[in-house]
Amino acid sequence: METYYDPADLAKFGEIGKDAPELAKKFFDYYAEVFKEGELTEREKALIALAVAHTVQCPYCIDAYTRASLEKGSNLAEMTEAVHVAAAIRGGASLVHGVQMRKIAEKLSM
Repeated sequence: METYYDPADLAKFGEIGKDAPELAKKFFDYYAEVFKEGELTEREKALIALAVAHTVQCPYCIDAYTRASLEKGSNLAEMTEAVHVAAAIRGGASLVHGVQMRKIAEKLSM
């Protein structure tokens, strides 16, 4: 079955700079620097990226950071917990905007 997102496209990500090589180089240099071990381990960064990937709903990122998390020593329970953290933050961010909705509704109901 064909889908809009082809997993094989992930391997083509480097081609994104074909028509803008200077910008692509800057992005990929920055990206590589961000994921180097620092105050956070590469494993921790992969788990963060996995959680964010679910929040932004990027199937390519989910694929890449599922693999990266496993390669860097995370297990399925840790990865699942990271996804739940992302879901809780995303859900809370949606709910807290209910305060804004209530303020507007109360103002308009006056």
